[in-house]
Amino acid sequence: MDHMLKPQEVADALGVPLNTLYAWRSTGKGPRAIRVGKHLRYAPADISTWLEQQADPIPA
Repeated sequence: MDHMLKPQEVADALGVPLNTLYAWRSTGKGPRAIRVGKHLRYAPADISTWLEQQADPIPA
């Protein structure tokens, strides 16, 4: 299993405030999070997938 990231680590890596990450989660716009007990954790692979989906399409 990959090292799971804490929300603050994800926010820092993406360069956004922690509250933005939480807002994205509540609206379904952010990377997939996994609840471990009462804690949120993020898999690096899920963050990579989400980032790929956010990329601007290449013009034809």
